[in-house]
Amino acid sequence: MSKKKSPLFPTLILIGFLLAAGAYLYFFTSYDVQWPGFFSMLVFYALIFYFGAYASGLRKSDSVNNVLLAGRQLPLFIAIFTMSATWIGGGFINGTAEYTYNKDYGLIWVQAPWGYALSLMIGGLFFAKKMRNYGFKTMLDPLAQRYGKRMAAVLFIPALTGEIFWTAAILTALGSTFGVVLGMELQPAIVISALIAIAYTALGGLWAVALTDLVQLILLVIGLVLVLPYASEAVGGFGAAWDKYTLKFGAQATLLPSKEALGDYYWVWWDYALLLIFGGIPWQVYFQRVLSAKSAKTAVRLSIFAGVICILVAIPATMIGIIGSVADWQALGLPEPEDARTILPHVMRYLTPTIIGTIGLGAIAAAVMSSVDSSVLSAASMSAWNVYRPLFKPDVSSENLLKVIRKCIWIIGITATILALNIKSVYELWFLCSDFVFCLLFPALVCALFDSKANVWGAACGFAVAAILRFGGGDATLGIDVFINYPMTNGSEVLFPFRTFAMVSGLLTIIIVSRLTQKRSPAVALVKEK
Repeated sequence: MSKKKSPLFPTLILIGFLLAAGAYLYFFTSYDVQWPGFFSMLVFYALIFYFGAYASGLRKSDSVNNVLLAGRQLPLFIAIFTMSATWIGGGFINGTAEYTYNKDYGLIWVQAPWGYALSLMIGGLFFAKKMRNYGFKTMLDPLAQRYGKRMAAVLFIPALTGEIFWTAAILTALGSTFGVVLGMELQPAIVISALIAIAYTALGGLWAVALTDLVQLILLVIGLVLVLPYASEAVGGFGAAWDKYTLKFGAQATLLPSKEALGDYYWVWWDYALLLIFGGIPWQVYFQRVLSAKSAKTAVRLSIFAGVICILVAIPATMIGIIGSVADWQALGLPEPEDARTILPHVMRYLTPTIIGTIGLGAIAAAVMSSVDSSVLSAASMSAWNVYRPLFKPDVSSENLLKVIRKCIWIIGITATILALNIKSVYELWFLCSDFVFCLLFPALVCALFDSKANVWGAACGFAVAAILRFGGGDATLGIDVFINYPMTNGSEVLFPFRTFAMVSGLLTIIIVSRLTQKRSPAVALVKEK
């Protein structure tokens, strides 16, 4: 039994640390700290940390099962909230507003909210029940059973990369929010937020993440609901804002694809749409909640309900992006946003009263924390359970494995923080998160669960084919040049849906090669874990 400790003392230490940080920034640097907003942030962070520390005492024991999966006892209500809050992070909210506002994209390119919502629903209908019934501890467990521990370690690479990129995108969203609303520079905002999230995640495990997610999602909804009426009033009401937006963006002011609006980018739109829908499924951060549910029925329901909530919460963020796009900042006597990624905090600061803006900041901070802790814990879970344990120390004790998990939480969290200090667009990195798992991981997961003939040779060949075809199309975000001569190009940009092509090719390769190599490497059946 774990000894229950009072969360008050570590929370007081946190408050003291934040006050000291604020005083240092004010007295010893050139930062113009906005104290009302700073104290609002302090209250929100102290509240979230308190609940996270409190949750560490809810564990019945310090077993791996309790830290990673909350003892598989998450009730439906909490499970829905933690699943929803995990997906509705800073990248979700800030990124949605960013692309709605951006004159080069518009509403038609705001695909992630409904794409990820559909991924949750499809995951619930086709994947959740099977994964929960088998009693796996991580998403990589069926891959390890079917393809072996070494191939699972290879497939761990895109899974880990996706989680780190996602965390970095979320922290960048938070940094930009702090910079606009509090007058604080990007770097200290990112570092302080990351340290708090990492600390309570290492302290409490999934119970800490789930309970804080509940608080964070409530704060987020309250914050967005309070901001929206004031922001709408500043531009003459949302009806007037929508009329101006449709006039400004024309055919791009819609969620439905058309060749009139998209031109040569029509198939690129579909490529990204499929990437988000199916690339949103093979995530440990998703399956960690599925595998923590009390039953398979609960796992299915929480996925579907969370998908609905994701769509609903994206609506206010989209509306704020529309308002920011049509606001006549010069006529209002207000500064224009520096760039698209700051539009959400910019609207909060300049189109709402100070108190409402600071509450909105707290809402975004809550959304960020809810995704950072989940993503970091998920990546650490796979690192310890599917890489360290099987490859380096199969006989590791539960106590020592927990120490490894906590170390991995800090290592992964710090890595994502460093990356967050060096990226530009929230939305581009957010897309990239699902890109790797869609092309490289989704085919392997589908075959591991639904193809009884799938084997390690098929998985290895499928991974190689998908990787070559995917990276052959290049990637501007990572600075990778195109090296495959795909059809449909616009200069150096590939308009052919090569991501979907890479995924389908990898899937077919696994199926075909597995059947051709059955004699050499017979397929291994999945086994239910205790």
